[in-house]
Amino acid sequence: MAWPIPVAAAPAPIQTNFADEAILARLPDAVPRSTRLPPSAAAMAEEVQALIDQARGSGDPRFLGYAERRFQQWPDDAMTDRLRVLRATLAQSLHRFDEARQDLAEVLNRSADRRQRIQARLTLANLETVQGRYHQARAHCQRLSTEFPGLIAASCLAQVDARSGATRAAYDRLANQLAAAGNTGSAGYLWARGTLGDIAAQLGLASAEAHWQAVLASSPTDLYTRTQLADWYLRNGQVQSVMALTLGYEQVDALAVLRVIAMRRTGHPDQDGLANRIRERFEEAQWRGALLHKRDFARFQLAIEERPDIALRHAMANWETQREPLDTALALRAAIAADDQAAVRTLRNWLEQTGQSDARYPELP
Repeated sequence: MAWPIPVAAAPAPIQTNFADEAILARLPDAVPRSTRLPPSAAAMAEEVQALIDQARGSGDPRFLGYAERRFQQWPDDAMTDRLRVLRATLAQSLHRFDEARQDLAEVLNRSADRRQRIQARLTLANLETVQGRYHQARAHCQRLSTEFPGLIAASCLAQVDARSGATRAAYDRLANQLAAAGNTGSAGYLWARGTLGDIAAQLGLASAEAHWQAVLASSPTDLYTRTQLADWYLRNGQVQSVMALTLGYEQVDALAVLRVIAMRRTGHPDQDGLANRIRERFEEAQWRGALLHKRDFARFQLAIEERPDIALRHAMANWETQREPLDTALALRAAIAADDQAAVRTLRNWLEQTGQSDARYPELP
């Protein structure tokens, strides 16, 4: 189903009358200062990895743009396996999933580098899970459990099982595997705790909060987990917890939208100011043709602007490529609010086909 995207108005007229000492914009600290390419593929990989990490930790998509520019400058015949995995990671972050698949498949088909093969396999499994292609995702998770057994592979399989009808069994199995592993300082431990948080939220279990808090205690810049927990608090009416968790993260679209919704529910005096800043940011992104976060825009349209028809167009356009539970939940809410029975049927049919259920989904009419 193709949903038309409304044309957005241009942002406010450009001003040109500024004082000589006025600061017009601040560039991020990690902007590449040189236009010269790194001297080696290894140096290139380190620079791109740092830019992707900055994007993940700050929520600023400009870092993705800097990384993309570096890849545009880098010669194709100098690509290494690590660079291909990084380029795929970048493409996935920019929602160019087919490009990501192509690079990852090439690494898996030709590379003898075990580390890069494992990273490619894990990235591809995550990509397929995000898009709701659970059969393909499970195959990659099973291969990962053979090539790299442990909590990361176990989490991979648990996530897929939870999204395709075996939610409670997936939660119990991963919880037992985590308890048996015992290594609370490893990356696998944090990965498993985050996955358990996701599955607990599907089941409507209060333990979701403790799992996500454990991840944030070790990795406070994990924006995915912060967003999941803030959404959980909002759903459960803990608006003050939403305010605390989103404080200082107004530049991150997902967290800013959750914050302004919490403000509206409490009648916060600053709600209009934040809503205006978010509105201007979205309008500018649409005007530039660079609206990366369609789910956040759709949620803003539904909860703040109270435009369910526009929210539904964007929620469904997002859902066509991203089918995480929060994407599906928003699409369902927008479809019900807009009274679009065709969209409701599309979503209902997919849920029945996958066997997916989630305590956060609204009751279907």
